Formats: sequence, structure tokens, C-alpha cells
Amino acid sequence: MANSQSGNKKMSREEAGRLGGEATAKKHSREFYQDIGRKGGKATAKSHSREFYQEIGRKGGEATSNSHDKDFYREIGRKGGQK
Repeated sequence: MANSQSGNKKMSREEAGRLGGEATAKKHSREFYQDIGRKGGKATAKSHSREFYQEIGRKGGEATSNSHDKDFYREIGRKGGQK
């Protein structure tokens, strides 16, 4: 583990990850992150079938349905209708 900024105490993985993420974010622009996201999406699309995306969409929909009530869906529908 790396030493913490406060001296001899060792920092946790969480703290090291947070500091590393903050340093990386300072170095790169929004466009950089959009570009690597686009590249990752294309690579993933090449390695997975349509059925893969249908299955993860179904699972995500079920999980959302199980964790939200009708008011949630009314609210997001209302917001979507405003655009």
C-alpha cells in the first residue's frame, strides 16, 4: 500500500483509488472520456450478440421494477414528456 498524505499511515485501497481517479480526471477532458467510452462500446458490441443485450436489458428492467413503485415511473414519464 502507498503511504497516505498525512504521513506514515498506509492509505486504504479506496483512498488510493479515489486519489488516482481525481488525478486522472484533472489530466483529461470530457472529450477524452467520451472517446474511450465510445471505443469501449464498439469493442463490447463486437464481442456480444443481440441476445446478450436483450438479456441484460430484461434483467435491468426487472431489477428496476422490483426496486421502484408506480410513482417512480409516473415521474420519469412526466420528465420525459417535457423534453
